[in-house]
Amino acid sequence: MAKTRLEKIDGIKEEIEQLKARQKQLLQQHNVQERKARNHRLCKRGGVVEKLLPDLITLTDEQFDVFVEKTLLTGYAERILKGLTGQEKESARLKPAGTETASVPVGSAKMLEQQQQAE
Repeated sequence: MAKTRLEKIDGIKEEIEQLKARQKQLLQQHNVQERKARNHRLCKRGGVVEKLLPDLITLTDEQFDVFVEKTLLTGYAERILKGLTGQEKESARLKPAGTETASVPVGSAKMLEQQQQAE
C-alpha cells in the first residue's frame, strides 16, 4: 500500500529527530574524549614538572602560582616557547627592522641555571 504524503512527512520528521539525537550523542562522546585527553595531558605535564623540581610539591597553590608567573611569564621563557613552536620566525617577520631579540637555544636554560648556582 502506498504511503500518503502525510505519512511520508511524519517518517521524515522521525528521521530528523533520530539524526538530531545521534548528533547530540556524538557531540557528548567527543566532549568526553577531549576532556580525557586534556586531563591526561595536564597530569603528564604536571608529573614532569614535579619530577624536575621536586621542591614544588611542598608549595601551596598560591606559592605555585607565584612561581609559575615569575618563571614562565618572562621574555626568556617566551623566546624558548616561540623557538619550540616555530613562532620565532613568524614574529621576527612581523617585527620592524632593528627590534629583533637574540635567539636563545633551548639548552641554554640548563647552562643559565648552572651559572646561577655557581654564583
